Amino acid sequence: MSKDIQKLEPQLLWECFYQLTQVPRPSKKEEKIRSFMMNFGEKLGLETEKDKAGNILIRKPATPGMENRKTVVLQGHLDMVPQANSSSVHDFENDPIDVYIDGEWVKANGTTLGADNGIGVAAAMALLASTDLEHGPVEALFTADEETGMTGAFGIRTGWLKGGILLNLDSEEEGELCVGCAGGIDVNINFTYTEVNVPEGVKAFYVALTGLKGGHSGIDIHKGKGNANKLMFRFLKKAVRSFGLRLASIEGGNLRNAIPREAFATVVVPEANVEDVKELAQKYESVFKDELSMVEPDIQFVMGETEMPGSLIEEMVQDDLINGIYGCPNGVIRMSDTMPGVTETSNNLASVHSENGEIYVNCLVRSSVDSAKEDVCEQIESVFRLADAEVKLSGAYPGWKPNPESEILKLMKKVYNQNFGRVPEVKAIHAGLECGLLGAVYPNWDMISFGPTIRYPHSPDEQVEIASVKKFWEFLLAVLKEIPEI
Repeated sequence: MSKDIQKLEPQLLWECFYQLTQVPRPSKKEEKIRSFMMNFGEKLGLETEKDKAGNILIRKPATPGMENRKTVVLQGHLDMVPQANSSSVHDFENDPIDVYIDGEWVKANGTTLGADNGIGVAAAMALLASTDLEHGPVEALFTADEETGMTGAFGIRTGWLKGGILLNLDSEEEGELCVGCAGGIDVNINFTYTEVNVPEGVKAFYVALTGLKGGHSGIDIHKGKGNANKLMFRFLKKAVRSFGLRLASIEGGNLRNAIPREAFATVVVPEANVEDVKELAQKYESVFKDELSMVEPDIQFVMGETEMPGSLIEEMVQDDLINGIYGCPNGVIRMSDTMPGVTETSNNLASVHSENGEIYVNCLVRSSVDSAKEDVCEQIESVFRLADAEVKLSGAYPGWKPNPESEILKLMKKVYNQNFGRVPEVKAIHAGLECGLLGAVYPNWDMISFGPTIRYPHSPDEQVEIASVKKFWEFLLAVLKEIPEI
């Protein structure tokens, strides 16, 4: 059903989005989409460049009569979050995204859709390819690797872009104008362990926590969704302490900016305690379902026999890991005092992975207040240093401070009201946007972020509302017609 989306309106935008779904573009594996975008611009006969960071810039001159307008930068990121259900065999490095229409929404079959930020990128592509739309000079900036470190935005050089207005097309609620965002930093934790022999008199089991919704660790962090890592280690702590369970391996979550949906462990249990641990697993499934019934109706927590592992994680490190994960702050830390309903500070305990004598734990801390971001990092570091782990901080990126005097904000509020009969909401968001980094390089830019309605980004439930894409497109075109003169 993938090709059916090309019949939706606005047809040019949806045709461009379909093209994007056919080109693999997971974060850090963007060679194919960069080549595609370079060819796209060059075939249109437009000035097309790539920088050392992997960003693509395509310039389009103004349409006749609009040459004296200010140059607008349309900006989106090329990469997408590669999340799939455990039952999916999708290969994000080689397979196209299988998209389909479900009523008023466009979705993907068992994987992330890539509407984040594919719809924004497609809108810019559609404008570049158009022959009958009015606009001043346009620079379409397609950045690299936004989802796993914003390395493209970090690599933007001064003087490359000529525009004075930045329209970031990466927000996810139609009818809202975003004027600020949180900054973030990665906390990387590492345990080293000795692989020890499996003792006699034990049975091996897999433990699987699945069915969680997951989602964007900025946009969805305040919704109280289950974190698969926190839930799994809640069970493990009780099973180790009460029944002598031993841990052989652990795999929970895989992306720093996605709330972990699934966690899997291989364990061994003394034969005398097998039935007790099975009962405990059943009990915890009931507890999880009861506690999270409104937000995680599909949660499943199961335990079953498996092959005996070749070794176990040494007991001291196992216990330190469990205590560290259990004690690590997670979720909303504080809500904003100045922006009601907006999360100020949070942590996402994103991933836990054991392999070949190493255990890697990754957290993403976000905050619109730098001192609060630093404080949470210190809390996490303290917990894991007590657990005798190595802790390093990396990938810090700044927030974007709202500008209440923004001229483009005033213009876009007026244009939205004229076209849709209401004043759009003005908000700051807890998710990270590239505006903070780009604005540091081009401090004179006037910036706004907006987009269509996207639900459950960074998860296989990701979907984009068809009607909102049409409004988003019409709004973009109306704004471009009203861009002031130089």
